[in-house]
Amino acid sequence: MHIRRVSFDHPDAVKLNDQVQAEYAVRYGDDGDATPMAAADFDPPNGIYLIAYDEDGTPVASGGWRAQDANDEGNQDGDAELKRMFVVEQLRGRGLARRILAALEEDARAAGRVRMVLETGTKQPEAIALYTSSGYEPCAKFGYYRHYESSRCFAKSL
Repeated sequence: MHIRRVSFDHPDAVKLNDQVQAEYAVRYGDDGDATPMAAADFDPPNGIYLIAYDEDGTPVASGGWRAQDANDEGNQDGDAELKRMFVVEQLRGRGLARRILAALEEDARAAGRVRMVLETGTKQPEAIALYTSSGYEPCAKFGYYRHYESSRCFAKSL
């Protein structure tokens, strides 16, 4: 696998984002994640977006972080918000998400961020298992879905 930095609006990022949105729609019975995001949110030094490619050059996994500071949605100064972690179904369970997560944490730390935060949901038990086994702990809810009962937020000091 080769992990590359791309823009959030890169065609491969759009393709994987469409896939993760379709999965959210199935799991939650809606139109997917409605959190407002812009491609510029992931531009260094205030974020990064990564895609893992297989040996044939096919995009198979993604993830990004974007800088957040204290705001009315519950973020704190120095937060790096994890977004769009996704692995195509046929390659799950092979450590790709962990590799991307580690690269994102390293990049956010190097950019001066002090805490990685994420929001997931109760219908994503695999995500919750990944994050808790990677040192993330429940934290105060933040973000677009903070008022939803199914929302779960986690944080890890960088």
